[in-house]
Amino acid sequence: MKERELRRRCRRLLNDLDISPPLDVVQLCERLGVSRARPIRLMPYPLEVPGPFGCWIATGSADYIFFQQETTKAHQDHIILHELGHLLAEHEPGGDAEPADFLRGPATGLEDDAVHRALRRTSYDEAHEWEAETVATIILEWASVLNYTIPRRAADHDLRRIQGVLGDHQGWL
Repeated sequence: MKERELRRRCRRLLNDLDISPPLDVVQLCERLGVSRARPIRLMPYPLEVPGPFGCWIATGSADYIFFQQETTKAHQDHIILHELGHLLAEHEPGGDAEPADFLRGPATGLEDDAVHRALRRTSYDEAHEWEAETVATIILEWASVLNYTIPRRAADHDLRRIQGVLGDHQGWL
């Protein structure tokens, strides 16, 4: 998928999910899970270093995103957004790599086929990884600009409507 299409898809998603600055990655995952009728469960875990910082596991009933808990919040958000990038770019877990040891502990209790499917994700070609990383970068770029240029939305619904009418319309458009 071309970068232009990824940008369009991200903008549409953020608007459809009513995500506004400041970016809350947990809220984004919750809303995306609801819109897909498939929960996204965020799973912090002390993954071994060197090794992957995150992994997406698709089960029959939910998507799990494991991410390195031993890093900064900003890095965790980037890891989560990268894994969401695989979902948004409609990648499928699968491939030929052998299951790795790094998720045997955290994946305990998930559906048996999930660990096998997810751990083989490491065989994605560079295009898939580029797409996922591009989605994370697009969302973080917009968030970093909008977090500083658009006033915070009021908690009161009526006041938010007034802000929408009179305020800056950049948003995620």
